[in-house]
Amino acid sequence: MDILVCVKRVPDTAENEIEVNSDGSDIERDDVVYSVNEWDNYAVEEAIQIRDNVGGSVTVVSVGDEESEEVLRREMAMGADNGILVDDELFENTDGKGIAAALKAVIQAGSYDLIMTGALADGGAGQIGGMVAAMLDLPYASLVNKIEVGDGSLKVGREIEGGNQEMNEISLPCVVSIQTGINEPRYVGIRGIRKVASVEIPVKSAADLGLSADDAAAKVTRQTYFVPELGEGAEILEGTTEEQIEKLIEILKSKGGIK
Repeated sequence: MDILVCVKRVPDTAENEIEVNSDGSDIERDDVVYSVNEWDNYAVEEAIQIRDNVGGSVTVVSVGDEESEEVLRREMAMGADNGILVDDELFENTDGKGIAAALKAVIQAGSYDLIMTGALADGGAGQIGGMVAAMLDLPYASLVNKIEVGDGSLKVGREIEGGNQEMNEISLPCVVSIQTGINEPRYVGIRGIRKVASVEIPVKSAADLGLSADDAAAKVTRQTYFVPELGEGAEILEGTTEEQIEKLIEILKSKGGIK
């Protein structure tokens, strides 16, 4: 089974204190540490496990600048067979639809049985997987937390309301968006990183993919970033988790919420 996994380079929230810049146009990116999107990492691990079980290959693709190559190499050190970077100034300020258009072109230029994305990225919209599937007219499953490979199809599990699990069958080729917790992504060691350090990663421009400026142009533009104001009467509890819990219980008791 030949699998394509879409990955993204994002700010590492575990390593950074994210702040909005002075004009509200973006976050402060000076000295920000980047890494692979967490959800995408689970998707790559799942793809590797499927390949190891049934054969085939895993290709990782990212739309970004030359620094996104670092993310691709990390996922190749993890076990992916190939990488593709889509790097063009036309995509610099694009939106989800523009990214999906680039991924669609990459998919059509290859031959893949399964396309995987993370359920979310740093924008939190969770739209790329669905857009790609719609553009390619392929079946789609979102928030997948279990995959069983069948003959020409997959059985995919999704957690639904109340903590219940549902299983659906989806025909191949298809697109699935992976939820965190589906597996435990493997550790990437220095030896693995060195092994792929010199591997050539093809770089595709919009022209290479047959895409125009209109294909890449954003149809949705971000107006502003802001931190919501503290509401009247709101109180932020400080201290350790245990201290915050004790303070919360005291407040609830004082207001008659609990006895």
